[in-house]
Amino acid sequence: MTDHRARFLQLALHAQALRFGQFTLKSGRQSPYFFNAGRFDSGTLLAGLAACYADAIEEAGLQFDLLFGPAYKGIPLATALACEFARRGRDLPVAFNRKEAKDHGEGGLLIGAPLEDRRVLVVDDVITAGTAIREALGLIRAGGGTPAGIVVALDRQEVLGEPGAAAPRRSAAQSVAEETGVPVVAVANLHDLLAFAGESADLVRHRDNLLAYRARYGSATQD
Repeated sequence: MTDHRARFLQLALHAQALRFGQFTLKSGRQSPYFFNAGRFDSGTLLAGLAACYADAIEEAGLQFDLLFGPAYKGIPLATALACEFARRGRDLPVAFNRKEAKDHGEGGLLIGAPLEDRRVLVVDDVITAGTAIREALGLIRAGGGTPAGIVVALDRQEVLGEPGAAAPRRSAAQSVAEETGVPVVAVANLHDLLAFAGESADLVRHRDNLLAYRARYGSATQD
């Protein structure tokens, strides 16, 4: 596991953004772990998270000119990441969207730097069904930008809907990447979490539950 993955998972534990137990997800599944990026709720935590994002992006070699944060969680994430890149010597423009169009002032759905003729990196916490990400890609293209990539904190690497033998076992991230042609990069994924748990005396007791969950809901690619 590369350093930024381990750092991210350790930071998520410290922030209680990553927890283990029994959790009912929005999908109705009973999951042995839960991730909530909203728990990165201080300057120190956001700065540490942004550094992990930046390392993952640099490792992936994505080429982009602007950071875009989908409302709502993507907004502080993209902002923190812009500050981290500025600290590293690269001053990047930032944009984000409103949930509802504004009918006064400047109006519209987009706030921040113009997207036109720019390669845009979407910054978000997770991809669940992929609906919000697809909406963000549509806004970027409508604004004259070109989606250059999507970066998320954690890829759960699990299938959409009920897994079946006849259906391709694709995760939400895989589906978005294949359908849109836009690469998806995760700071860490379930494979990394399993490795991390296996190396921790405090977390190893959760590993069997994680493996059982992956066996039932995991996508075909798990690395």
